[in-house]
Amino acid sequence: METGLCILLTFLLQQIAHAGGRADGGHDGCVPGFQVRNYQLVLSGPLQKGQPLLQVEFDDCAGNEDVSFEVSDPSFHVDGDLNLVPHRDVESCGPVLLVHGFGSHADDRAQVDVSGLPVRSENTLREVLGLGQKPPYRWKRALLVPPIIVTENQRAPFPRLIGKVILTEKPVHHIFRLTGPGADQYPKGLFTIDIDTGDVSVSRSLDREAIDSYQLEVSTTDFSGNVIEGPVILVVTVIDQNDNRPIFKESRYTGEVLEGSPTGTTVMTMTAFDADDPSTDNAVLRYNIIRQSPDKPSPNMFYIDAEKGDIVTVISPSLLDRETLPTTTYELEIVAKDMAGSEVGLTGTATATITITDKNDHAPEFTHPLFEARVHEGSRGVVVNLTVDDRDDPATGAWRAMYSIISGDPKQSFEVQTNPDNNEGMLSVVKPLDYETTAFHTLLIRVENEDPLVPDVGYGPSSTATVHVTVEDINEGPVFFPDPLVVTRMENIPVGSFVASLNASDPDILETQSIRYAVLSDPAAWLSVNPVRGTINTSASLDRESPYVQANKYTALFVATDNGTPPATGTGTLIIHLEDYNDNAPFVVPSVAQVCEDAGDMNVAVVAGRDRDLAPNAAPFKIELGKQPGLDKTWRVTRINSTHSQIMLLQSLKKANYQLPLLITDSGVPPLSNSTEVKVQVCICTKTKRYCSSAHSHRTSLVVLLSTLLLVRLCL
Repeated sequence: METGLCILLTFLLQQIAHAGGRADGGHDGCVPGFQVRNYQLVLSGPLQKGQPLLQVEFDDCAGNEDVSFEVSDPSFHVDGDLNLVPHRDVESCGPVLLVHGFGSHADDRAQVDVSGLPVRSENTLREVLGLGQKPPYRWKRALLVPPIIVTENQRAPFPRLIGKVILTEKPVHHIFRLTGPGADQYPKGLFTIDIDTGDVSVSRSLDREAIDSYQLEVSTTDFSGNVIEGPVILVVTVIDQNDNRPIFKESRYTGEVLEGSPTGTTVMTMTAFDADDPSTDNAVLRYNIIRQSPDKPSPNMFYIDAEKGDIVTVISPSLLDRETLPTTTYELEIVAKDMAGSEVGLTGTATATITITDKNDHAPEFTHPLFEARVHEGSRGVVVNLTVDDRDDPATGAWRAMYSIISGDPKQSFEVQTNPDNNEGMLSVVKPLDYETTAFHTLLIRVENEDPLVPDVGYGPSSTATVHVTVEDINEGPVFFPDPLVVTRMENIPVGSFVASLNASDPDILETQSIRYAVLSDPAAWLSVNPVRGTINTSASLDRESPYVQANKYTALFVATDNGTPPATGTGTLIIHLEDYNDNAPFVVPSVAQVCEDAGDMNVAVVAGRDRDLAPNAAPFKIELGKQPGLDKTWRVTRINSTHSQIMLLQSLKKANYQLPLLITDSGVPPLSNSTEVKVQVCICTKTKRYCSSAHSHRTSLVVLLSTLLLVRLCL
């Protein structure tokens, strides 16, 4: 914009200077320049070098001493007698010759219309007019396009004349043409030019904040649209008006400043924006605080830098004390004014909220030097709440308290935790206290903050307190020792046999109390207890194989009750480890075996011994044939290992079911034997199925075996 103003002012000053030159150096009534600006030259044939054609009339009103002339066609010149003469022989020329006369007192142009000679081609004419080549003469600057300055927000009526394009040397037929953004490009129709006069107009109000300048092109054409002059750049600069208020980026700003901060501490920065031209005062802002709420202890606690918008503290550090101020939050109303803060400037406002933040400049103090508590022995939980006072900001590390027990708790029976809701210390018993051991405890407790104190503040005597804890006696139940009581007994001992003796003592050693015993849980009802002495005897036979015995252990519960007021009880456990006695005879599995009638392999089955007793009252087992005579003629039992034996047939048997008597004996002392039978099914077998008899089994006897042997021989 400044460049456009300079160009315009230079042009105006030149015009004034030219006018002044004419007035100073001319005589009365003289107008410097061509006295006749349009000449007619009619020729009948080619021109010869030096032939005068016509005389122009030019007067600079000062004697024409330093006047020079230029002709648009370099074949011609103006001599000292102001005659237009050719430099050389000329056979043709353009229809128009432009003559430029200039000096220190005048600068003017004239036009010569030529007829009679052949007209040059269009290209030659364009060269004459200086189009498409660098102009070698000053006359080609005939299209004067001064920059135009327009103020934004102009009011109707429109269109409004804003400038003029000057054509110093006018052809006979010319049309002004305006192109570019704002003319024939978006935003179209904003600027127009009078095709005859060159007057430039604006069709509506301009907004500098939308577009601050336009660059268009001006040219002249003939009626056929051929360019005669130009294009020349036309710059339209939009001059700013103060039509935009300052606007803060935010409507409300927040900042913090630590209490006790030095005077001049920067709290925050307020920034506003003005859409007007930043190179003018329209956008030069100044800031000011117009209101502080509350206004105590001073209405001017803060200052804002008028140019930068920095808010700084003015109040002294000693007065900037969060605990003594009437509030911890101050609200400032900030005004930004353009026009460098002048009275006619436009304003914008915003609010700044400043919080005075806390630093740990107050040590916590107990509200009482001594706290007392009473607690029942054996109990747990909170026994007393320790109250403190701290003037720092709640819910901050400068206010939150941490408690510690300094002395009086060698067994670590107590702990102190902070209640987050009220900052109180909750003293709790975490290990039950014993009245008979210690009936009174004295604790020294210290309180501190999570954050460290500022250097010039320390913890004083009020940051410690004494707590007296009195333990109250209660009637405690008897305690068994040992618990559990483990004994070992043989199963099947006689009823009434001694098993164990219970031992329960009363913790209330300061009182004399008696204890009585009773059975609490005896799942198999095998035991009884003497209520006074606590001796346990069997009331039924102990059986290790009972379902109430797990892993050879039988568990019973007993209760001991004292005679206190009210009575108290204690529970003890008795575990009896039962030793095995050989009281279970062994048996054979499986009880059924199958063999094919025509089997080549005479192995019938593998049988195993089983015993509910434990070693050494179980395996190794002895499995043999029963004592019936003649069994060994048909059957054989062979030992495989300590628990298994093999049954084999010595001869083939017909399809039937046979009961084979066996005798199994364990290894106990004394050993137990058991006579048992294995059902052997002799079946007819095919590749896919086995057919066994469903009839009753035959007793395997000597008669049966002899009959079988006879039938076998007869069939052979």
